Amino acid sequence: MTSVNRQHAWFWCLTLLACSLQVTGCRNEESGSGSAALRKQLIQGPTMGTTYHITVCTPSTEKVDTGQLKQDIDQLLVEINQEMSTYIKDSELSLFNQAEPDQWLPVSPAVVKVVSAGLELSEDSGGAFDMTVGPLVNLWHFGPDPGKRTLPPEEKIEAARQKVGYHHIQVQESPAALKKLIPEVYVDLSAIAKGYGVDAVAELIEARGIENYLVEIGGEMRARGVNQRSEAWKVGIEKPVSQTRVVQKIVPLDNLSMATSGNYRNFFEVDGVSYSHTIDPRTGRPAMHGLASVTVVGKNCMNCDAIATCLMVLGPAEGYNWVKERNIAAYFIVKTDAGFTERFSPAWQKQFGEEQ
Repeated sequence: MTSVNRQHAWFWCLTLLACSLQVTGCRNEESGSGSAALRKQLIQGPTMGTTYHITVCTPSTEKVDTGQLKQDIDQLLVEINQEMSTYIKDSELSLFNQAEPDQWLPVSPAVVKVVSAGLELSEDSGGAFDMTVGPLVNLWHFGPDPGKRTLPPEEKIEAARQKVGYHHIQVQESPAALKKLIPEVYVDLSAIAKGYGVDAVAELIEARGIENYLVEIGGEMRARGVNQRSEAWKVGIEKPVSQTRVVQKIVPLDNLSMATSGNYRNFFEVDGVSYSHTIDPRTGRPAMHGLASVTVVGKNCMNCDAIATCLMVLGPAEGYNWVKERNIAAYFIVKTDAGFTERFSPAWQKQFGEEQ
């Protein structure tokens, strides 16, 4: 499952989990001594067109079969891909996108859960978040086939807009099913499914009785408990510059999820004007504002994932007011003529003790 309209900010995990492994596999390390010692166990692999990295820390007296845990995680992620990928031709989502309108297509409860969450956010944001925006993303050359990046003519923008609209989708919980109201509607869950995958993997790990973990898929993450040094997990948010990768801010995660979205790596210029990959479904055009990156923190990674994308559409002013009204913790990095400025929502300030 590869995102075509979402640029995740690259993250640094201070436990160096991403740097300590090969492409796939597991590794164990111990720290401390006696009964209080924690064993750090690392698992990673490919999924959803990206990679996942997981660290679990357990008392050295407890033995966790990381080989079996990795096998179970991989199987779970395969199942999620088979449900929600647009790159697998016979996935549940692909079959829905190919289906005729005005008929209920049976899907798994997981697909209904994710689509329902997306529709709720679409309604709450006035259409700033829209899982059907794909035709516009492709028209503006940010899809799987970028081609020559030129400005599309007005008539093509309007034609693509006729195919876009979350209100063209209906969901049914029991039995789980989806229905489209027009034949052209095409649903892409890439802005929310990785967050759902993080939550699903975290719940699997918790079901095994593991209380200390950090799960990351494609930059989206969820943490619980403590790291190997019995400290809160610490992750880094990238400075939004395209030339290099440096940490802008370090954030402690204690029983929290985090998702970051940014505009600074995927864009093109025409006549000196930059056009970002973030397409505003409400206008049919790239969002034109100074928001370079936004990070959202909350209990649920699926929601953080989708909200981060939504805020990149809303921008620094409208987005700030939106999260303030809803008590959402968000961290905005805004590009100005003088450089980058930071802005924290009141909920972020309360969570992390930041000052404007």
